Amino acid sequence: MTIQHPADRGGAERGRFERLAESASRLTSSPAFFCFCLLLVAGVIAVHVAGLELKWQVLAGECMTAVTLILLALLKNSEQRAERAIQRKLDAIAAALIEAQEAGPGTARDDLKAAIRMEEDT
Repeated sequence: MTIQHPADRGGAERGRFERLAESASRLTSSPAFFCFCLLLVAGVIAVHVAGLELKWQVLAGECMTAVTLILLALLKNSEQRAERAIQRKLDAIAAALIEAQEAGPGTARDDLKAAIRMEEDT
């Protein structure tokens, strides 16, 4: 069994996970999520300073760990998507340059338009 890169699965159409990851990435980079994280950290500090029972201190620490793990996974996913997008654009540019040098018609121009999403911007 071979594990494919998320960008290679499903062809040109993005799958459910990719759409979910994109939405989660937008949410976690928002000021509201930053405020949530600040409140979470303040809550953990308050639990420890107040000297509550050990079970509450452990629960607060586990919440911080869970948020950290989720953010780490989202960060890695975002990094991989950006890396693949850049590589696809570079490949399309290189193919278009080779095609232009050879002065022969080909599909490189269409690939380049798709890679930089020219149709969506116009």
